[in-house]
Amino acid sequence: MTDGQRTSRRSQAWFGAQGRSGMVYRSWMRNQGLGHEVFDGRPVIGIATSASELAPCNAHLTQVAEAVKRGVWQAGGLPLQFPTMATGETLMRPTAMLYRNLMAMEVEELIRANPLDGVVLLSGCDKTTPAMLMGAASVDLPAVMVTGGPMLNGKYRGQDVGSGTHVWKFEEDLKTGRMTEEECFFAEGCMARSHGHCMTMGTASTMACMAEALGMQLPGSAAWPAVDSRRMETAQAAGQRIVRMVEEELRPSRILTREAFENAIRVNAAIGGSTNAVIHLTALAGRVGVELGLRDFDELVRAVPTLVNLMPSGKYLMEDFCYAGGLPAVMAELLGGELLHGEQITVTGRSIAENTENAERIESDVITRLDAPFQPAGTGIAVLHGNLCPDGAVIKQSAASPHLLTHRGPARVFDSPEAYHEVADDPDLDIDENTVIVIRNAGPKGYPGMPEVSNVPLPTKLLKAGVKDMVRVCDGRMSGTGYGTVVLHVAPEAAVGGPLALVRDGDPVVLDVPNRILRLDVDDAELTRRRQAWTAPAERHTGGYTWLYTQHVEQADQGADFDFLRGSRGHEVPRDSH
Repeated sequence: MTDGQRTSRRSQAWFGAQGRSGMVYRSWMRNQGLGHEVFDGRPVIGIATSASELAPCNAHLTQVAEAVKRGVWQAGGLPLQFPTMATGETLMRPTAMLYRNLMAMEVEELIRANPLDGVVLLSGCDKTTPAMLMGAASVDLPAVMVTGGPMLNGKYRGQDVGSGTHVWKFEEDLKTGRMTEEECFFAEGCMARSHGHCMTMGTASTMACMAEALGMQLPGSAAWPAVDSRRMETAQAAGQRIVRMVEEELRPSRILTREAFENAIRVNAAIGGSTNAVIHLTALAGRVGVELGLRDFDELVRAVPTLVNLMPSGKYLMEDFCYAGGLPAVMAELLGGELLHGEQITVTGRSIAENTENAERIESDVITRLDAPFQPAGTGIAVLHGNLCPDGAVIKQSAASPHLLTHRGPARVFDSPEAYHEVADDPDLDIDENTVIVIRNAGPKGYPGMPEVSNVPLPTKLLKAGVKDMVRVCDGRMSGTGYGTVVLHVAPEAAVGGPLALVRDGDPVVLDVPNRILRLDVDDAELTRRRQAWTAPAERHTGGYTWLYTQHVEQADQGADFDFLRGSRGHEVPRDSH
């Protein structure tokens, strides 16, 4: 490291300043026991941690941060830990998605406002990973992601149980009398038996894999369980690596290219990942100026089979995935089939191909081969269009029932998820297994925040009759741990006048996934009459963050980011007030 490199560090605008300004910055930092020598121009590394006991998936990140600090010190940097908000889907109401953009704003501004040369991002639950990536991308300082890792496999009566996925299964068992209240209470404690995020291929695991597939996380680090010592090893390695990234000026803008997003989309198909990846990757692409549309998520995956046999699409869990070789094994298999851009650079400074050249797939049916996949090509996320979703909708084929992927049935419309839940247990509810359940006003603006409510449970009377699945259509989202034949992210949403607002009970709804169609079989003249009679719902929020959200959130097909947050605002040093 040369003297020129040291004096050009961004952090030296603070710690290398002369006179009163420099004295203020350095002296107050020294109340933490830091010696004067740490302000010599070495890279200052921020450790952004979303640790919070209100976000159970992230509660252990304080310990992960300590491992990162060790690595930064070892590599000759100065680590400075700082907290961010945590958007935990498990507790936050109405939905953590409402606050993803707020967290991204906070992360962005904290990085820009402080004397940092690079940052390590510590995340866990669903929205914290994309929020941190979005914020860091908009600043474009060297950054590396460290996710907190999945929980250990759940265990109940000799079987593996998945967090999230088995919530729906146990609820069905409870409603149909196959499980008692006492058994259910005991079982819920068996699902989450260690620190970490959901151990199914839900959104948290998916987004950890997406960070790795994009090249923003160290190879193999998405899958190590939260309580495995190797989780701390990878955190320490990330601390070492970020110091080198600062010296190399390796920024997110060099990593998050169009090719990186294409890699992530194909990897998401191969792992049977969450539909929420569509929303988050689209929003992240908007931060770095990469054109990414819904059709990319359909066209790029048609040749990609599902290789990973994990819940909710399969039977295994993230711990099994880790021991079978993790994401490097999947990416190596895809590279062998020429399905990834192997030359794409990553936070290691090396390419995807170089990172995975020694990847080992442990022979098992957890990670399958391209020539004998868990599910054939074309079973990933499908993007639908039609007069019911002119701007698109998505469905996760691998979690749906094959016999319902082509279906025509009468609509039963509910103006909110709550309206459905009020009658779902009614034995006289006018619904049969051919009905298409339509839930509206659950989109970004309408709810607000686009909650994970689309896969509403089936009516109790049908569950008792042995019905396992029904077609459901909604402008909201579904948890990555969920399953069923559920059409999601219908855009435009009902609350802004999308066609979903015009559907009436009994209208024939056509779902044709092979041909990528979602259609309302009602003639155009009738739909025009209904539109003329439609009135927008009254504004419910007149102030505060929720008002800001409803005024500026984009639609699902655009990633549900704020319109004013698209693009990068850079890392120019703010003016000195001292």
